Amino acid sequence: MDVRSFAGYRFVGGTGRDVSRVVAPPYDQISEAAQAHLYALSAWNIVRVSLPRDEPDADRYAAARRTLDAWLADGVWARETAPAIYPYQQIYTVAGRSVTRSGFVALGEVSDYAAGVVRPHERTHAGPKRDRMRLLEATAADIGLLFMLVADPDGELRHLTAPMGDPVAEARDLKGEVHRLWCVRDAAVIARVQAQMAPRTVIIADGHHRYETAVAYARRHPAARQKLMAFFALEAPGLTILPNHRLVHGLERFEVDALLHAASRWFAVSPLADPLTFRPAHHAIGVVARDTAAVLRLRADGLDAIKWPDGVSRTWRSLAVSVLHEGILKPLLDITDEKLEAGTHVDYTADQAEAVRLAREGGCQAAFLIAPTTPEELQAVVQGGELLPQKSTHFYPKLLDGLVFHRVGE
Repeated sequence: MDVRSFAGYRFVGGTGRDVSRVVAPPYDQISEAAQAHLYALSAWNIVRVSLPRDEPDADRYAAARRTLDAWLADGVWARETAPAIYPYQQIYTVAGRSVTRSGFVALGEVSDYAAGVVRPHERTHAGPKRDRMRLLEATAADIGLLFMLVADPDGELRHLTAPMGDPVAEARDLKGEVHRLWCVRDAAVIARVQAQMAPRTVIIADGHHRYETAVAYARRHPAARQKLMAFFALEAPGLTILPNHRLVHGLERFEVDALLHAASRWFAVSPLADPLTFRPAHHAIGVVARDTAAVLRLRADGLDAIKWPDGVSRTWRSLAVSVLHEGILKPLLDITDEKLEAGTHVDYTADQAEAVRLAREGGCQAAFLIAPTTPEELQAVVQGGELLPQKSTHFYPKLLDGLVFHRVGE
C-alpha cells in the first residue's frame, strides 16, 4: 500500500483543541434526528458538507460546496502549512471496560480490487456510491475516513506512529467516546512509515462505498489517486466488532411457532428465559418475538445438512451470520439474497437491548440475536478471497469526520 503525507484541513475556529461541536459520524451512521442534532451543535459542523440536508428546489451537493467555500474563505477551517501524517487514537468503553485503539491517518493510493492491494469484505450498492460521487464532484472534499486494517505482527508500524506529546485535536462523539488526533511532520518518520506500508496489503473494515467511489473518481481524474484513510493494526488491542442483530418485518403469514418447528430440522430448540442477558454463541442464535423467545443451537449434523451456496469455504459456513442466513432466513422465511439487498424485510441493530425491545413491542415480527464475527474469522474469509454476508460486521466505535480532511488534487 502506497501511503503519503498530506497538508490536511483542520478546524481552527475555536479557542482550544476540543472540536466536539464540529465533528460527525460517517454519513451512513447518521439518522435524521442525529443530523438535526449535529446541525444545531454548530454552524461549522462537518455534517453540513458530508451529509447536507435535503431542501425543496435546492441542489444539496451545490449547497455543500457553497458551505465549504464559505468556511475556507472565513478561515474557520484552514490547511496545514506542511505535509504530515496524523496519529489517531480512540478511547472507548465496551462491556464495561476501557479500550484504546491507536492508528494513523494518511493518504492511501486507490486501486481496483483485482490488484490485490486493497481487499474488501462485503458487497456494495449502487445508490450510496452515486450519492458519494455527486458530493465528491461538487466539493472536491475528501472528508470521510476509511477504516483500514493492516497486519503489523512485529508492532513496528504502531511504534512509528505512536502518539507523542499533546494532541492537536480531540472530541467526544455522540456516544461519548473520546477521539484524539496528533500531527507528525518529521520527514524521516514519514519515510519509515511509507517503507513499512509499501509491501503490505490492507482490508477495508468500514468505507467500502467511499473506497469504490474514490476508485471511480480516479478513473475520471487520474491525478486524484489518493484517498483519506485511517490505518489500524489487525493485531493491536481495540479491534472491536459488534454483531448486527437482524430485525425481520413485513413477512406475510409469519408465525414464530411454525418457524421454530421448521428450524428443528437442523437446530436444537429450547426456551430463552431472558433475551437481554442472552449471549449468542458461535452457533447459538436467539429468536425473540412479542410473546416468545427461544434459542436455536445448530446440531452437530446441521452444518452439513444446510444447503450452502456453491464454493463457499468451511470458515464462511461457520460464521454465525452465515448460519442465520442460510439455515433460517432463506430456507424458512424466504428472505432471499435479492430481498436482503433490497432491504425490504430485514433491518439491523448492534444494540441487543434495542432488538429485544422492538420485538417485544411489535416493532418487528422477530429479532434474531447473533454472535459477532471475530477478527480471526474476518481475516480468514477475506484472505481466502471471499466476501462476508451482508452486514456481518459493526466495527465500534466509528471513525469521526471532521478531525482532518483532504481536498483531492491538492
